[in-house]
Amino acid sequence: MKDCYIINGSVYVDRTFTEKTIMVQNGKIKLLDAGSTVPAEAVVYDVAGKKIVPGFIDVHTHGSVGVDVNAATAEDLEKICRFVAKNGTTSWFCSVLTDTKEQTEWCIDEFKKHQKMESEGANLLGIHLEGPFLSTEYKGAMPEHLLMKPNMQLLEEYQARAEGNIKYITISPEVEGIADDIPKMNQLGITVAIGHSGADYDTSWKAINNGAECCTHTFNAMKLLHQHFPAIMGAALESDIYCEAICDGRHLHPGTVRLLIKTKGIDKVVAITDSIMAAGLPDGNYKLGVNDVVVKDGDAKLADTGVRAGSTLTQNVALKNLLAFTGRPLEEILLLLTENPAKLLKVFDTKGSIADGKDADLVVLDDANDIADVFVGGRKI
Repeated sequence: MKDCYIINGSVYVDRTFTEKTIMVQNGKIKLLDAGSTVPAEAVVYDVAGKKIVPGFIDVHTHGSVGVDVNAATAEDLEKICRFVAKNGTTSWFCSVLTDTKEQTEWCIDEFKKHQKMESEGANLLGIHLEGPFLSTEYKGAMPEHLLMKPNMQLLEEYQARAEGNIKYITISPEVEGIADDIPKMNQLGITVAIGHSGADYDTSWKAINNGAECCTHTFNAMKLLHQHFPAIMGAALESDIYCEAICDGRHLHPGTVRLLIKTKGIDKVVAITDSIMAAGLPDGNYKLGVNDVVVKDGDAKLADTGVRAGSTLTQNVALKNLLAFTGRPLEEILLLLTENPAKLLKVFDTKGSIADGKDADLVVLDDANDIADVFVGGRKI
């Protein structure tokens, strides 16, 4: 469906809700005042009494519905696209866990195959490499034998193979020489995040000053703040970089979420899922890259060590958790799932807010802030 019209909804525009008409033509948004005349032949979606908000953007996820990104074919990636779209995520970045060169290249190739498919779900916007330039001390679920020192030639090979679609990478600032390579990564079109790290304060600031723009799953898999040794945590909180947050109630206590938002400001926190293939499925045994994972009561942990390994979170649940954890209004919390990730990953010119000319990636919320409808590029999911 190329043209559709959503009439007289309460639309989230400029961080507030206003009665508007959204006219969608060729997948793009045109805002009209409420009550404006639209073509008689228009397909009308009457969402009166509900709220229309921008589609959610997940910059960090490893899979869902039985699909692990590190083993996902193009068809498998499409399964994730369809699943996450039903939960309000209209755009996402597939996170490739540290793996062998051969498997990473295979993942890149399957991503490219998916780009040529006609998707019926969320937009798969790019690739996030979580590693391999990470420290062993805070490796989390990363396979230690595959972690390595900086290798710009390898990253350049990956980016060339991906045809520029590696948009995001997580690195550990203390890995020898990595901070000096951050400007080169930026030149490749890659946004750099710091994480999985025990870096000290000065080393972390060097990475930030050299161009790192985010902190990966903040508070998790990193050295925490000490009054005498602020470490990576202190640098992340003090600086103006973005901070990812997994708001499933397990990775971060609600008080920690409140503290993070209060410290960073509402404009600098990005709500991610860090979900694994178990998202959308019952408890059981799963994979995360090369790791065996056991999910019990919705909590994913490595089978051999019990270390938490990703989540089973979806962004519609993250939204409701954030509202409950913080008591802040919907108008503020929406930024964590829309505008902030769009700005972090440099797609705010087309996504992340409702404005003329932007992609018609829209979510309709009911009174309980549950998903009522989702539109991706103006197409009703």
